[in-house]
Amino acid sequence: MPAAKRKGILLTIRRLVRERRAVSAVEFALILPVMLTLFLGGTEITQGITIKRKTTIATRTIGDLVAQGTNITDAEKDAIFAATSAVLAPYSTATLKMTISSVAIDANNNAKIVWSDSYNGATPHVANTPITLPTGLNAFPNTTLIWAEAEYTYTPTIGYVVTGSLQLKDKLYLRPRLTKEVCRTKNGPKICAFS
Repeated sequence: MPAAKRKGILLTIRRLVRERRAVSAVEFALILPVMLTLFLGGTEITQGITIKRKTTIATRTIGDLVAQGTNITDAEKDAIFAATSAVLAPYSTATLKMTISSVAIDANNNAKIVWSDSYNGATPHVANTPITLPTGLNAFPNTTLIWAEAEYTYTPTIGYVVTGSLQLKDKLYLRPRLTKEVCRTKNGPKICAFS
């Protein structure tokens, strides 16, 4: 290789090494996908955590409101579901499903559904269906529990990091506060386990 050509190549390399005008643009182009992923992913995950927490609060709210009663009518049930769904504000309640049930524990510590109601397409439990309670909850025979369940289908708005839908669920068991059991009046007859 002739000396003049070699000198020209070396000068070009030195000039490129010293050139600083486009370095910021190149660095920005390299870091932009990472920053977008962090920002959008953080937003999606934060919204998901917030909605999961609101689903837990909705479960607690519905169980708490029912456990404070002695007899729930259809109008009271509708009001309880409406008040509980307001907990999710400002998020949509279109995919919120809730179920509230009364569970009786007999003298032999066997648990069964007494009555069950649902909201927004959830499936209520069938009356007189035996269920298995978590350990320790059936330790008190001839009592009842209020079983609250909530489920929310979370679909991220952008779907950049979290794709698809997530089922956020929670359930809670509470003892009635004012009486031995909370009865349910459905279209006339009163449904109770022990009365």
